[in-house]
Amino acid sequence: MSEVIASPAGSVPAGPGVIRLADVRDTPLSVDEVFGAVGSPAAGGTALFVGTVRDADHARAVRNLSYSAHPTAGRELRAVMEKVAADLPVLALAAVHRVGDLEIGDLAVVVAASSPHRAEAFEACRRLIDDLKALVPIWKHQTFADGGDEWVGAC
Repeated sequence: MSEVIASPAGSVPAGPGVIRLADVRDTPLSVDEVFGAVGSPAAGGTALFVGTVRDADHARAVRNLSYSAHPTAGRELRAVMEKVAADLPVLALAAVHRVGDLEIGDLAVVVAASSPHRAEAFEACRRLIDDLKALVPIWKHQTFADGGDEWVGAC
């Protein structure tokens, strides 16, 4: 279920920002890929967020988890990114989210934003991950060590 949107290397961003990578995939994620996607000689700041599978939630030990996504998740991710790019002075945005079965320590989501200044890069990165979690139809099913499980409405 991969929907990759990438700009050619060396392209000049048009408008308020550019989406360099938007992907929902069932393969391991790469911090280097996301970081590289937002690179720009005009960037004075790049902010990166990496979400990993933790070993506990709600004071319960987590054994593993699985993410599933609606078929429109890639389009919804792009729409979230377009809104961030329209609202904030970014040079580039990138986001990838993993689906399928993940183990403790695996990367679940990686997002990045670059901007001429660090404050805007931090703001765009924070907004991107928060809006992704709130609006993109990706759901988490976690299994606990005590045998229980839980569905979380949005990742």
